[in-house]
Amino acid sequence: MNVKLILTVILSSLAVWFVAQNSTVVEIAFLFWRFSISTAVLIFLGLLAGFLLGWSLHSYLAHRKSVDEYNYLR
Repeated sequence: MNVKLILTVILSSLAVWFVAQNSTVVEIAFLFWRFSISTAVLIFLGLLAGFLLGWSLHSYLAHRKSVDEYNYLR
């Protein structure tokens, strides 16, 4: 079988298990806003924000490095 498929099924199963165990609702207060959200969704949003921040920082640094190398070679 395909290793990527097996890994995807395992990770998906773990994600479903995680959501089932963390379905309690918590209240978040930020400045003037208050809202309720599931713990699993809150953790997922935090991980997504970290992923996007890391990806964009990596892309920026790679672009800056390529521009610096281009300017150095000129």
